[in-house]
Amino acid sequence: MKQIINTPSAPAPIGPYNQSTLFNGMLFVSGQIALDPATGELVLENIEAETHRVLQNIQAILEAAGSSFEKVLKASVFVKDMNMFSRINAVYGEYFNPEWAPARELVQVAELPRFVNVEISVIATV
Repeated sequence: MKQIINTPSAPAPIGPYNQSTLFNGMLFVSGQIALDPATGELVLENIEAETHRVLQNIQAILEAAGSSFEKVLKASVFVKDMNMFSRINAVYGEYFNPEWAPARELVQVAELPRFVNVEISVIATV
């Protein structure tokens, strides 16, 4: 049976979706952008701060479901500007150790919700 996992430690959904769904031990986390859950404001000072906020939101959802970054199997990263790849990747590497890092794709897109620069979704085990 599908279970919905939402936490106040991550931004509330801004559309007809949930932060994550759990099914058969698999957690599917919706794409996260750099919304601060405490203030509802976007964190856009620089790409590093924006990426940290995105990953902090993901971490909160993973923890609410009883998972962690070590249990992430797949990450999907969407960026507005491929020239920011190395800076995003440096922050990403602070959350994912190369020894257990998940499979991943990073794709440049024309626009993202709220005109942010990066959005990340993950699939993890619980």
